[in-house]
Amino acid sequence: MHRAWYVAAVAFVTILGAAAFRSMPGLLIEPLHDDFGWSRGTIGLAVSVNLALYGLTAPFAAALMDRFGIRRVVAVALTMIALGSGLTVWMANSFQLILYWGVLVGLGSGSMALAFAATVTNRWFTTRRGLVTGILTAAGASGQLIFLPLIAWMVEDGTWKPASVTVALTALAVVPFVWLLLRDHPADVGLAPYGAEKFVPKPPPAQGAARRAVTVLFSAARTGPFWLLAGTFAICGASTNGLIQTHFIPAAHDHHMPVQAAASLLAVIGIFDILGTVFSGWLTDRFDSRRLLAVYYALRGISLLFLPILLSDSVHPPMIFFIVFYGLDWVATVPPTIALCREHYGDDSAIVFGWVLASHQVGAALVAFLGGVARDAFGTYDPVWYASGALCAAAALMAVVITKGRADSPAETASAH
Repeated sequence: MHRAWYVAAVAFVTILGAAAFRSMPGLLIEPLHDDFGWSRGTIGLAVSVNLALYGLTAPFAAALMDRFGIRRVVAVALTMIALGSGLTVWMANSFQLILYWGVLVGLGSGSMALAFAATVTNRWFTTRRGLVTGILTAAGASGQLIFLPLIAWMVEDGTWKPASVTVALTALAVVPFVWLLLRDHPADVGLAPYGAEKFVPKPPPAQGAARRAVTVLFSAARTGPFWLLAGTFAICGASTNGLIQTHFIPAAHDHHMPVQAAASLLAVIGIFDILGTVFSGWLTDRFDSRRLLAVYYALRGISLLFLPILLSDSVHPPMIFFIVFYGLDWVATVPPTIALCREHYGDDSAIVFGWVLASHQVGAALVAFLGGVARDAFGTYDPVWYASGALCAAAALMAVVITKGRADSPAETASAH
């Protein structure tokens, strides 16, 4: 077996370990509200800061990986996640929640974002890129599947601190795997990338990582596809991380559904997310990515419009159907979005995708905050579900009008609208 597959396996485990924190926000809103008396809007603000930094860090992390190597950046990022999660045990006010949970974990998890998956895929594979992207994207869902039931069990009686300690220890446990087994480039072990016909020398470390990230942004921002990809991905984040991952459990709790049951439903989303994302990667290798995105967003919007009438005090067949349907579509948008970045922006595609991911997290951050504010103001999440369904319909239309790029085209040759 080619060494690239072992590197992909280590990256999968790394993303899975970092995903432990991504299971926490929805589960801790009620315990933190009960323990400290903080409003849902205040707690949502901390989640919002985390999600925004998660996205805004990604393009700089991709550039830093080109400068210092994947191993160093990822090891530091995991340590930051552990530090931020562990320090929450001693917090006493909402400012500390924003600093530890929002800033530290946001910066760390942002460096472990999907730009990491894109960097590994671009360096180690020339074929099967869509499939590998799908598998690495599914790692986040796998982490959710593993940790959601565990953390839900921990916080069932309102005690949230053991959950924070568990996340910190999990992130630290992954660091040795990264340092010992992950390699920055196929040339480090004398191999060509998987599927390549000839050896590819390792490029010299890129100087000026921050400057390069900003330069690539300005270059890509002069093209139409960038804004369409950023817009659709912002809506993707708003309708997944910002909405379901943050507010589904509190919304189900409003309908008197037990926390364990609601967390189990999110874990089931994780199961079908794995299947949907890997299958989406397979489809991306074979079909037009633009049309795939249009279909994914349209189906997601339809499912969200039905959610308000499905929530109740127990799990019933229509809700299970929603969970399966929505789960298949959760991050199925990632492989075709990365493929379109690669088509239009060539060697800069990982950094461009980092900026596109930043828009994803800004959208998620807005809905994480506004969803909590809407719940405080209206006493229900229904307006948020309907608005997100409408946004998904807009994203489907935006995906259709993205121009088709070439795999070798640099940013400046991409067609502008």
